[in-house]
Amino acid sequence: CGNQIGAKFWEVISDEHGIDQSGTYHGDSDLQLERIDVFYNEATGGRYVPRAVLMDLEPGTMDSVRAGPFGQLFRPDNFVFGQTGAGNNWAKGHYT
Repeated sequence: CGNQIGAKFWEVISDEHGIDQSGTYHGDSDLQLERIDVFYNEATGGRYVPRAVLMDLEPGTMDSVRAGPFGQLFRPDNFVFGQTGAGNNWAKGHYT
């Protein structure tokens, strides 16, 4: 749930700052760029990349984030996941 909410967060923040799905600025106001470094790092070619690390116990959610509309916005090495999930059991995830 956290990474899915996070993916939606980045969609909203990207829209507010005029960042498209590829990380390119297409906004119409200098105010959109004024504090953009709070949320993004500027990469080569003027591309903006979220300052985020996405973590999970299993790769399923990460695959859905990558396949989503803003999935290509993130750096591939910022996805950190294991191979076994907690089966929606909070205690198993917490103590694993």
